[in-house]
Amino acid sequence: MPELTSRRRLLVLAICCMSLLIVSLDNTILNVALPSMGRELHASVSGLQWTIDAYTLVIASLLMLAGSTADRIGRRKVFMAGLVLFTLGSLLCSLAPNLESLVAFRALQAVGGSMLNPVAMSIITNTFTEPAERARAIGIWGGVVGISMAAGPLVGGVLVDSIGWRSIFWVNLPVGVAALALTWRYVPESRAPRARRADPVGQLLIMVFLGSLTYSIIESSLVFGLLAAVALVGVVLYEPRRREPLIDLRFFRSAPFSGATVIAVCAFASLGGFLFLNTLYLQDVRGLSALDAGLYMLPMAGLTFICAPLSGRMVGSRGPRLSLVIAGTTMAACGVLFAAFDAETSNTLLFTGYVLFGVGFGMVNAPITNTAVSGMPKEQAGVAAAIASTSRQIGQTLGVAVIGAVLAAGVTGAVGSPAYGTSFVDASRTAWWILAGCGLCVLVVGTLTSGPWAERTARRCAHTLGGPTPRPSVTFSRD
Repeated sequence: MPELTSRRRLLVLAICCMSLLIVSLDNTILNVALPSMGRELHASVSGLQWTIDAYTLVIASLLMLAGSTADRIGRRKVFMAGLVLFTLGSLLCSLAPNLESLVAFRALQAVGGSMLNPVAMSIITNTFTEPAERARAIGIWGGVVGISMAAGPLVGGVLVDSIGWRSIFWVNLPVGVAALALTWRYVPESRAPRARRADPVGQLLIMVFLGSLTYSIIESSLVFGLLAAVALVGVVLYEPRRREPLIDLRFFRSAPFSGATVIAVCAFASLGGFLFLNTLYLQDVRGLSALDAGLYMLPMAGLTFICAPLSGRMVGSRGPRLSLVIAGTTMAACGVLFAAFDAETSNTLLFTGYVLFGVGFGMVNAPITNTAVSGMPKEQAGVAAAIASTSRQIGQTLGVAVIGAVLAAGVTGAVGSPAYGTSFVDASRTAWWILAGCGLCVLVVGTLTSGPWAERTARRCAHTLGGPTPRPSVTFSRD
């Protein structure tokens, strides 16, 4: 990629953030619309789970393929193709006549979405080469998630209450078209110096693993659980034998990289479960409208928006540890507040829990991404960023699947009945303990993988991969 002016780099960052905005906004708007969709399409809890997980599952399955393909044939080309497919999928979702077609069109959306975020992150990584500048750019990138979380519930609530749930997909159309035009005009093409070979067997194993695992959780299928285990063993045994694997398992010799992967799964499992649980609770148990439910979750979204760029600056100057400690502590505290102290019974405790979660989730994004790409060879930036993004999508998929399964097993009665409300609150306690455990995992793993020992493993991994030695003052904590 040729050297760009400061203004041009900021413009490229803005264009990449537009893709993140529509992908993130799509999920937050959809969550607010779930009860309305369920009523019109006569969907069960598991049916609603699939409207979310069909999207996150396909994205998780294809992210690494998209990242390596972009490194090979050109990041700009793949990014533009993703914008086209995502925008087309959004249009088709708004026209879906039934639940089955909606799930199918969500999968098409996801094919496009898989070409956006990891490729955009690779573009950012290759555009902002100075580590501290890159950390700040990633902080801005994370702030877009906060914008989507703040705007999603409100925009979704207004659209659902005034026009209907189908209108939530219309938001993606003008943004997608504008991003496509700007990318064609301003984003330079870039690719890895040496093309990596395709890995169809590895890609198939990953798709079988993720699909079987998700299906086994949502539908309580032991057979698919065993199939997922077999596929995982296949990945572990097959990938190291390839000269250019889809997943280079040597990445995981770096404790910070492995830690970032685990933290991403836990943090986004917590996010997926949190949004799914609270959307149904606020509308189906409390009886709030879609707009009012969105307003209730605004403190969480607002704090995510504020804390994400702050976390980016902290990572750039102090390393990831402080951000991860704050994130894990506040996310775990939120789960405990609901699980042990019945925060649903008091608006004060409810909003306190939402604030805690917003702070935690806002703090966790920048250290995940920065740690995942720091120290890796530039020619593998797309794959490294894709693994981090895949971990996020896997986490969100599992969060919705697990929390939805807990609710489906414990909720009884018709929506709106006293029995439904009582059973929902009882079942949600187990769900909140699970979310608290996710926050605790972020805290423990983040602490263990951001110290001197972790730094040494990252240096050895970078040397093995032929990449630059990570800079401790930027990437790692000295605490």
